[in-house]
Amino acid sequence: MSSNDSPASRLATRLAFFIGGFGMSCWAPLVPFAKARLMVGDGLLGLLLLCLGAGSVAAMWIAGLLCAHFGSRPVVGTASVVSALMLPVLAFAPTPISLGLALLLFGAAVGSLDVAMNVHAVEVERASPTPLMSGFHAMYSVGGFAGSAFMTAALSLRLTPLLATLPAMALILAAAGLGWPRLLRTTRPEQRGPLFVMPHGLILIISALASITFLSEGAVLDWGALLITGAGLLPRAQGGLGYMVFSVAMTAGRFGGDRLVARIGDGATLFWGGLLTIAGYAMLLLAPAAALALGGFLLVGLGASNLVPVLFRRAGRQTVMPAALAIAAMTTAGYGGMLVGPALIGFIAHASSLRVAFWLLAGLICLVPATARWISPAARRTRRWPAGTGRRPG
Repeated sequence: MSSNDSPASRLATRLAFFIGGFGMSCWAPLVPFAKARLMVGDGLLGLLLLCLGAGSVAAMWIAGLLCAHFGSRPVVGTASVVSALMLPVLAFAPTPISLGLALLLFGAAVGSLDVAMNVHAVEVERASPTPLMSGFHAMYSVGGFAGSAFMTAALSLRLTPLLATLPAMALILAAAGLGWPRLLRTTRPEQRGPLFVMPHGLILIISALASITFLSEGAVLDWGALLITGAGLLPRAQGGLGYMVFSVAMTAGRFGGDRLVARIGDGATLFWGGLLTIAGYAMLLLAPAAALALGGFLLVGLGASNLVPVLFRRAGRQTVMPAALAIAAMTTAGYGGMLVGPALIGFIAHASSLRVAFWLLAGLICLVPATARWISPAARRTRRWPAGTGRRPG
């Protein structure tokens, strides 16, 4: 076992992913309280929420540069602490300007952590005899569920938003403190390179697929409930069941994803995962009953669960540009898809219908299995799992 692949480094990586999911999900239950506290309308609130995404996207490339030249450890540690410290600020920011600035900084911390933890995960997995990336991403899903559940429970107990964020901040700081000594201290020499490399070739394809996959997840989050309630399959009060099924399926799929990848390889995982996602959308859109529609959400969650982890692995294994910058490019494209995509779906739905928008989304997902075989040979040239793991190449 390499020094980079140890129980300590794996624990540190899992904690980083948990912090990423937990911190981000703690903000969502605070949004209604922020709107009421500042007495702002939906339009201004939308602009404030845009600050979160803008801060994330703006910081990602810088985080990639820092990881490439100094390693992921300082970026993971700093971003974790800043995201924790910003939670109470988000809970009491007294003016729209102060909240917007807080969201910019919080978004920058979250975006930086997203890049750095994936760079660290690639380093740990690189030395491992078996795949690890899906399991790491599963911890992000667990953190997301834990954060939203924790904050919702605290607010339901009639704690003020500020008091509710204090134990959440303490938990993130404790997790960061536990993980910090176990984070890798070294940077691979090949990651040190020019400050800017224009993404091209394989990285452009991987980034495009990441954008589509993140768009799919964002569409289910923002529009899934409206799709099934608008079709009369479920009452509005139960519209959230679809996303709940999707989230559980995605988390379960990621926990089993490393074993799946070790058995069939990255290329087959992309191919069959993409097909399963398409089948899930078709089932959801054609379902005559609620049970079948929920089954569609289940298939979409299972199919999409390991697409992003595999794409991050491929970005970290290629040799056309520094791995940290490739991961930053992919993460930026993914966030772009998640931020802009749901709005585009809204425009398409307004021009035609929500069902047409989701059919177009299913068509975009077809690019995943269509390009899986093309990505696979490049993956084989840059990485082979050691013999005896049961993994077939690509």
